[in-house]
Amino acid sequence: MATTPHLLVTSGQLGATLQAARKAQGLTQSALAARIGLSQSRISHLEPNAHELSVGQLLAWCAALGLELAVGAGGSLVSSTASTPDW
Repeated sequence: MATTPHLLVTSGQLGATLQAARKAQGLTQSALAARIGLSQSRISHLEPNAHELSVGQLLAWCAALGLELAVGAGGSLVSSTASTPDW
């Protein structure tokens, strides 16, 4: 079953999306941490502070949750609620 991609423009949106995906799969922070080699406390910290994720951690997190990460030129998925990235 295909899902609609999410357009993320802030690290806060990224963190919320990662947390929602974890919860939707019924995973605890500890279970996710074990899958990607981080501590539960680090997962707890990174969900609301996704701007601190390394690229490697983000890719591992996505793989553990069965998520795909796509990067492309803006415009094709632009929504009227998009705002300036917070990096």
